[in-house]
Amino acid sequence: MRVFIGWILCLFLLAGCSQEHSDVTAFVGADIWDGTGSEIVSKGVILVEGGRILEAGSEGEVVIPSGAQIEDLGGRTIVPGLINTHGHVGGVLGLESGHYNRENLIRQLRLYADYGITTVNSLGGDGSEGKLLRDEQAVSDLNRARLYIAGEVIAGTTQEEVLEVLSENAELGVDWMKIRVDDNLGSTSKMSEELYSVIIDTSHELGFRLASHLFYLEDAKGLLRAGTDFIAHSVRDVVVDEEFLALLRQSGVCYSPTLTREVSTFVYENRPDFFDDPFFLEHSDPEVTVLRKYVLEELSQPSRQQAVRENVSAQGYKRALPVAMENLNKISDAGLPIGFGTDTGPAGRFQGFFEHMELVLMERSGMSSEQILRSATGQAAKCLGLEEEVGTLQADRWADFIVLTENPLEDVRNMRTIESVWIAGNRIG
Repeated sequence: MRVFIGWILCLFLLAGCSQEHSDVTAFVGADIWDGTGSEIVSKGVILVEGGRILEAGSEGEVVIPSGAQIEDLGGRTIVPGLINTHGHVGGVLGLESGHYNRENLIRQLRLYADYGITTVNSLGGDGSEGKLLRDEQAVSDLNRARLYIAGEVIAGTTQEEVLEVLSENAELGVDWMKIRVDDNLGSTSKMSEELYSVIIDTSHELGFRLASHLFYLEDAKGLLRAGTDFIAHSVRDVVVDEEFLALLRQSGVCYSPTLTREVSTFVYENRPDFFDDPFFLEHSDPEVTVLRKYVLEELSQPSRQQAVRENVSAQGYKRALPVAMENLNKISDAGLPIGFGTDTGPAGRFQGFFEHMELVLMERSGMSSEQILRSATGQAAKCLGLEEEVGTLQADRWADFIVLTENPLEDVRNMRTIESVWIAGNRIG
């Protein structure tokens, strides 16, 4: 009888152990590039529980617990989800603004996720709905991209005006403050050094990091000396010099190139080739498909295209793009931190697709596929202070990753071979 009871107890304990691991999913068989700079792991294993990674490594190192659900991804490549350090999740619907609401924000975050962008740092135009979505995302059933916010872009001509906006952002509980130091190619006035220094100092006193929109090299130097925490666009007026590179190196500030921002200003002077690209056109969400069809029709109007060709600013930014690309090359060659960013979100800057366009433009600027991918994963997470949460496939990070049919380290265009996207261990779409 005692032997019988012992066997019953043993079986009970084994069942308990099996039950203990029933919530673990093991992703097996794929080659894994973890975003840390380590070599790719052939036939790796990622264990996920409760939306986070328990362990990741080679099949010989990682023990799969009994009872785990198995996802066989043999023949694929897994990389971390991409992080956009400078995007916008806001009120644009089609070509219209004024639609800042929960439904539209979620639509945009799911669109980003469809393309493998699993975290977006929204640098401006953010409100309480975005803040609520940010506060809700530390969950194991997340089904859209993660969101971080900057509130309203801080603008004004007096100290009282700018500090009022800063105070409202602080009350909202933003992740970043953002300022614009730019004259829009000479068409507007520019914030003074005295004023932006006050904003930067006050932001730091309140415990907030600050991102700077800029265009000119001398402004970039001034902002770095004043203590900005992030450069949100390329320097685009002249080629950067050694003084600027030294300031970047000393500060450790990340540089976000946003090359597609320039492209968006002039690309609709003619009908772009990507209007016929299946990777751009095909979506599981019929609402997005309908919206894009309308937008493409509008952007293809001859009168609109002619207006772009005749627009002084559009042609000015077109001339600025090669300068931006040369500067990205110099900064990359200097080994300085680059945070992948695109400035997508405004009308005509297509969320998700333009991120893949940015990857190719970065390659054309001279960066290797691995350098580009690191800037969009582990390095991007460090730029945002999120390296303990996302950006790499390591223990305790959120299980945000992309399954690809081709290796993107061989060609960054292989990032388009998305088979599936996983956020917090959940398959999206």
